Amino acid sequence: MCDEPAPRPAATVVVLRPAAADPTVPGFEVFVLRRVASMQFAPSMTVFPGGGVDPSDAGPVPWQGPPPAWFARRLGLSGPGAVDLAHRLVVAAVRELYEETGLLLAAPAGARRPAPEPDGALARLLTEQGRVLCADALRPWANWVTPRGRSRRYDTAFFVTALPDGDDLRLTTTEADEGFWATPAALLAADGAGSVRLMPPTRAVLTDLAAHSTVAGVLAAEPVIVPWTRDESGAVVPYVPAGAGS
Repeated sequence: MCDEPAPRPAATVVVLRPAAADPTVPGFEVFVLRRVASMQFAPSMTVFPGGGVDPSDAGPVPWQGPPPAWFARRLGLSGPGAVDLAHRLVVAAVRELYEETGLLLAAPAGARRPAPEPDGALARLLTEQGRVLCADALRPWANWVTPRGRSRRYDTAFFVTALPDGDDLRLTTTEADEGFWATPAALLAADGAGSVRLMPPTRAVLTDLAAHSTVAGVLAAEPVIVPWTRDESGAVVPYVPAGAGS
C-alpha cells in the first residue's frame, strides 16, 4: 500500500534485576508496564518501558560509553544515517526510561569532559545535573517492526540493562496504570493464562531472555540482531522495507 505509514523509529528498554537478594542465585526479573485501556496503540498491553524517537533525540548529549557507531553495528544498521539513527535510538531509550520509570541511566561527568550545548529535555537535564548519559549501561538485544496495514507503525530497537545498585523503578507515566517486576517465565505463563496481554515482540524477547539464568548472562550475550515482523498470516518473518525488493 503506497499510502501506509512508514515505521517510526522507537526504543524500548528491558530493565533486569536478580530475583533473589543474593545475585549469585539464578533467576532474574524484568520491569513491565500495563498500558492504559484508552491508549490508541497497544491498549491494555503489558510492555517494557519505551516509546518513539523524538526530533530532540538527535541533538548532542554528554555521553559515556561505546560511540553511536558501535551501536549501529550491533543493531545491524547500515547505509547513510545509520550512525545518526543509532545515536537517536540510544538517547530515546534513556529518555523514555526516565520519563516512564524515573530511572536515569547517567553518571557524574568527569571534570575534563566538555558539556555540549543543551538541545532537548534530556540534554538539559544531564547538563544541569553535571551528569553524562551512560550508553555503556545499554546492550542492544532485538529489533521488531509493526506489521504492514496498521495505522501506527514502529521500528523498535530493544535494549537490555541492569538495574543499578541502590536504584528502583516507579510508575511516572500516565500512559500506564501499573508497573511491576516479574520473571520472564511468570510473564509468559500469565500471558498463556490470559491474565496479562503481551504483543508478539514482547513475548519473543521474554522467550529469549528465559534461556538465560542470570542478569550477567543476559548482559554478556551478543545476539545477532535482524529486524523481525509478522506477515499477513501472523507468522514471524524477517522485515523487508518497502521498495527494498525481495
